[in-house]
This record gives sequence, structure tokens and C-alpha cells, in this order.
Amino acid sequence: MPTRTSLSKTLIVLLAATSALGPAAMQILLPALPVIKETFQVSNEVAQLTLSLSMLAIALGTLFYGPLSDKYGRKPVMLLGLSITIAGSILCFLANTIELLILARFIQAFGGAVGLVLARAIVRDVYGAQEAARVIATLVMVMVVIPMLSPALGGELMLRLGWEYVFVVIALASIIIFALLSRSLPETLKEPVPFAGVSAFLGNYLSLFKSRAFCGYAFCVTFVSVVFFSFISAAPEIMVSVLQRPPTEYGYYFVMVPLGFMSGNYFARHFGRRIELNKMITIGASIGVGGIFIAIVLQLSGFHQPIALFAPVALAVLGNGITLPNAQAAAINEFPQFAGSASGLTGFLQMFFSAMAAQLVAVIFNGTVYPLLSMMLGASVVSLVCFRLGVRVSSTEIA
Repeated sequence: MPTRTSLSKTLIVLLAATSALGPAAMQILLPALPVIKETFQVSNEVAQLTLSLSMLAIALGTLFYGPLSDKYGRKPVMLLGLSITIAGSILCFLANTIELLILARFIQAFGGAVGLVLARAIVRDVYGAQEAARVIATLVMVMVVIPMLSPALGGELMLRLGWEYVFVVIALASIIIFALLSRSLPETLKEPVPFAGVSAFLGNYLSLFKSRAFCGYAFCVTFVSVVFFSFISAAPEIMVSVLQRPPTEYGYYFVMVPLGFMSGNYFARHFGRRIELNKMITIGASIGVGGIFIAIVLQLSGFHQPIALFAPVALAVLGNGITLPNAQAAAINEFPQFAGSASGLTGFLQMFFSAMAAQLVAVIFNGTVYPLLSMMLGASVVSLVCFRLGVRVSSTEIA
């Protein structure tokens, strides 16, 4: 197979859309969570399982698809995951009990995880570390921006057709992406890695965990993600029960958040060749901590309007937009021969801890914004600490 030196812009956009599919499918239902709670007459914690367990499914999927693609190739595994997404979306639409809906969401999210893992692995197959960081910045921007905009779409669908029709949109999007990738996606895996059994499978992950640098980057990514997913899981309920706003209004205020992330990604892509990677991560992580701190100060000062919550969170997410692509590329580059496994493990850590955080914020919710903001601030600080402890940053890099 000839060695590829670059991917077309069209294919990069298509890979980005594929990586966004799983998170978009997860988040498009957010405005409907209070409605689902009333429809099935369940508690807030049970309704939250439609979100947190789908995040756990993505976490498990990232472990599954990475090694599988290292052995069988990126393209067939990508198409397998999309097929599972289509089946899960159809089952979600047909679900008539909360138990079936939770199960169907789990299947849908497990399939959607494939794009999160393999889009990054495909980029790393083709590009070197520094250039991969810039391309991954584009992937991450679309991966986060599309899901961030999807709650607004979900709110409109809920008003006009009913919350079940969000799954029709995801099924159609999956079918279209499947058709396009089956025609245009080349196989980028140069040398398949033989699968020697479960022990070797776990051994690869153990080798990754033994790397101090990999753990530093991976857990930096993980807790940055916890900040975001904690917010999206709690914000819809806060809008309704704390700020006394209709569920659909959440989607419109939420647009500020993707704008912040897009700005951070633009910074990462524009200055990627001029600012050293570790310094870029430090800048982004510091902005993330500052944004959440500002949100807490505003709330303590008596500003309880939605803008006082969403604007500083958007600033924090701007920092996340700088941190994520650089830290993800650096984590994968530690073991380029196991790009799929490294990407999969990083994705697993992101979604596993985020799933736990999403369910925890529902449990600790006390009718105010402070439990959520406290968790977000703690995760922001831990992200920066993990990076600084795991990765040796010289004084010249952080000056």
C-alpha cells in the first residue's frame, strides 16, 4: 500500500463529523431530560442514566475499537461501529420504557465511540506529532462544537415533533456518514499489530500506564473532559429548577460554549507551529481554571442570571479548546506503534471519569449551582496538576 503523506480537507471534515457523531447523539437529548423524567415518571437520578450510562458505553467502546483497528485496520472497524450506532438509534426511537431507552442509548453510544478513537488514530497514521496536533485540533473542534450545538436542535425537535425524533436524526446522519466513508476512506494502517490474546491486550494498556508522560497527558485530557461533561449533565436541570427558565432556552445559551471552544481551537491551530506544545497546554489549562473561578465569584456576588453562568464557563471551555488537541496528540505520540490503543485508552479515561462525574452531579445537586461549579473547579485544577506532575516542563517552556 502506498504511504500517504496527507489527508484531503474533505476527508478530514468527514472524519471530524464521524468523531462528533457519538457525543452529538449523547447530547442532543439533553433538553429532553426533564421531559423524559416526567414521561416515564422516574427520579432525576434514573433519567440521568440515559446520559451517564451512554457516556460509560463510549468509554468501553474506546477500549474495544482501538486494539481491534490495530489488528484489522481502521476502515472495517469504523464501518462496524457506525452500523451499531444505526441499530441503537432505531431501538431508541422504538423504546417504550425507561429501561429499554437506557439500554438502547447504551448500544447507540457504544457504536458512536468508534469515531472518537479512529479519527485520531487515522490522523496519527498519516502525520507526525506536531502536524497531527494541528489536524486533531480541527477534529476536536468539530467533535465538540457539533455536540454543543445539538442541544438547540434537540430542543426544537422536541417542541415540533417530540423528543423521540432526535434519534431519527442521528440514525439518518449515521447512514449518510457510513455511505460516504465506505467510498472515500482509505486504509491508513501500515502494519497490522497481531492480537495475541487478552493478556497481550491488557499488556499494551499496562505499558501505556507505565509511561509517566502518557499518564500526564492522558489524565490532563481526562479531567478537562470532566469539566465539560459535568456542566452539560447538570446545566439543563439548573436552567429549569434553579434559574426558572424553560428547557429549550438551555440550547440557546449553550451556543456561547461552542463559540468559546472554537476560539480556543483557532488559537491552537493558528499558533501551533510557533508555541511549544507543553506551553500551549499550560496556557489552556490555566485559562480553564480561571474561567470556573470567575463563575463562582459571580454567583457568590449575587449574579444568578444564565449569562453569569454560561459566559465564564465559555471562557473556561476556550482554555479547554487549547488544551485538548495538544494533550491528545502528545498522549498518542508517546507510543506511535500503538496509536489505536493509546487513542482508545485516552478516550476510555475521558469518558469513564466523565460518566462518573455526570451521575455524581445529579446525586449531589442541592438546588444551587455550587456543587456543579465546585466539581468543575476541582477537575480543572487536577487536570493542570496531572500535566505538571506527569510531564517534565522546563522553565524555558513555561516562562
